[in-house]
This record gives sequence, C-alpha cells and structure tokens, in this order.
Amino acid sequence: MLDQSSDEINATRDTIKVDVNGDRAARPSLGKLGFVGLGLMGTAMAANLARAGYALHALVRRPEQINQLQMPGITPTLHLPDLFDCDIVLSMLPDDQAVRSVFFGTNNGIDGLADHLPNAAIHICMSTISTAAAAEFADAHQRRGQGYVAAPVFGNPDAAKARQLAVIVAGPALHCERVRPLVENFGRIFVVGAEAVQANLIKLLGNMMTATSLEVLAEVTTVLRKRGLDPQQFVDIMTGTMFGSRVHSIYGNRIVTGDYAPGLSMLLALKDVRLALAEAEQAGAPMPSVSLVRDRMITAIARGHASLDWTALGLVAQEEAGT
Repeated sequence: MLDQSSDEINATRDTIKVDVNGDRAARPSLGKLGFVGLGLMGTAMAANLARAGYALHALVRRPEQINQLQMPGITPTLHLPDLFDCDIVLSMLPDDQAVRSVFFGTNNGIDGLADHLPNAAIHICMSTISTAAAAEFADAHQRRGQGYVAAPVFGNPDAAKARQLAVIVAGPALHCERVRPLVENFGRIFVVGAEAVQANLIKLLGNMMTATSLEVLAEVTTVLRKRGLDPQQFVDIMTGTMFGSRVHSIYGNRIVTGDYAPGLSMLLALKDVRLALAEAEQAGAPMPSVSLVRDRMITAIARGHASLDWTALGLVAQEEAGT
C-alpha cells in the first residue's frame, strides 16, 4: 500500500450512496466522475460502473445515444462543459486524434476538456493509442497540474459486459492507487509501471499477437473447408488441447461460423497494426508477420469489409481461396 497523507486518507474514507436497482451501494468518494467515448466498449464499461454504484456524467456525441444510456447512475450530456468540474474522467476514444481533440482542443482554437478540469483531476485514458501520444498527453496534463493514467484494455464488448477485461495500467503510483476502485470494475488489473507509454506498448503488441492468430486461424480453417473437412471440429480439438487461449477459442469459433459482427472493426484494427509497426520500426525490430496482416487488412477494407470485425480476415481467406 502506498503512503498517503491524512487528507488523502480522509478523502478515501468519504463515501457516496447511489440507488442501483433498488439497492444502496456504498463506494469510495472519488469526486465527480466523467466518461467520454461511448461506443460498444465504452457503453458497456460505463454501465458496469453505474451498476457498481458510481454516478457518472457521460459525454455523448450523437443525440440518439442518450436513449441508450437511460439507467440509474448515468447522466448523459451532449455538452462538454458539463464535465469541466469532474475530478476523474475516463476516456475510451478510438485513436490519438480523438483523445487530443476532446482533451486538448482543436487547431481552430477550441479549448479541450483538460483546459478546464480542476487541478489534481485525473484522466484515465483507456484508448488504444501510440506511445508518442501517451507521452504527449501525460506531459500536457502534468503541465496543467493534472494526473494521467494509461489503462488500455484487452477484450471485446462481450468481455466488457461480463467485467472480464484485462486492464493494463501505468502511471504515477499515487494516481494508479486513487483510480483503482474504478478500474477494478472492468476485470483483472495489471500495473506495469510509472510511465504511461509502458501500458500502451504492451497493448499494441498484445493486439498484434491476436491479429496474427486470427490470420493463421483464417488460413487453416479455409484449407479445411477446401479439403471438405469440418473446421469446427479442428477448432474444438486445437482449443481443447494445444491452443486453449481465449483468442483461439472465441475468435476461432467466430471465424468458423462467419460471425463478423463488429467488436473491433477492421478499420480500427488496421490503425493498431500501423501503430505497432511504427513502434517496431523505432525499435529497429522487424515484425514481418504483422506486415503481412496489415496487407490482409488493407485487402479486407478494399473489398468493402471495413466495418466488419477483424475476424473478417477469415472472410478474406475464403474469398481468395474461391470458397
């Protein structure tokens, strides 16, 4: 346990009570909480916090999203100023530029959220972004007297709903401890260091392991189809013996059944691949298998599959094999 000042200990002992589904839930008082980035993942994560007894102010970009967030504990808003007095803001935005524009403004002079957050507020960035952007954002918050914690996640929307994400946390130890009660509601936590970039590099490289696994699954199941064998039987054997990971089990079944409903869209997956290859280039470490996956994703997008899940690598493999 980290050493804490008496003020911090007293603040931790304060509680709020929120009525969720008729129950009174006591939670550590972390101040006013905000959430930005309510896509498939963000919506599931915000709902979990609300069910756990936290009150959230959720920024939505489209009016129709407000109806999707009608549940106790979540106050949706279309107006960024409604988050200006938040003490902690979680973000689940798609890329570097989205985080930059929301938190640090745009080139046309519009302020970002960080320009108005209180001193000592903390931004928990759960987005999959570049390490360069993570370092930039951490520095920008520090100059404003604010905290920054990187907490990207492994998992899909179903895992988010089930609170089974793996959360990779990095940042100053005191800030990580302060936000732990929140991020514990998403799944298992791995604290990897004091520099935000550490979490983002792990996230990018982990996604590359998944991407290459999807490509191999796509290829071998296509061979089985071409030879008239049951690819489901193969996946069941492999995941029950030598390849029992969640990646091979969940995504293998989706590739076999042709379930390409978006969790991570092909466009966002390609963004992650490009970021990982840039990291590898900077390190002087080639990643030839990932370069191949990049080209396969570009093929998928060129064939009109941009909005499908990255499991649609299986569809590309079948198309190229003429099945």
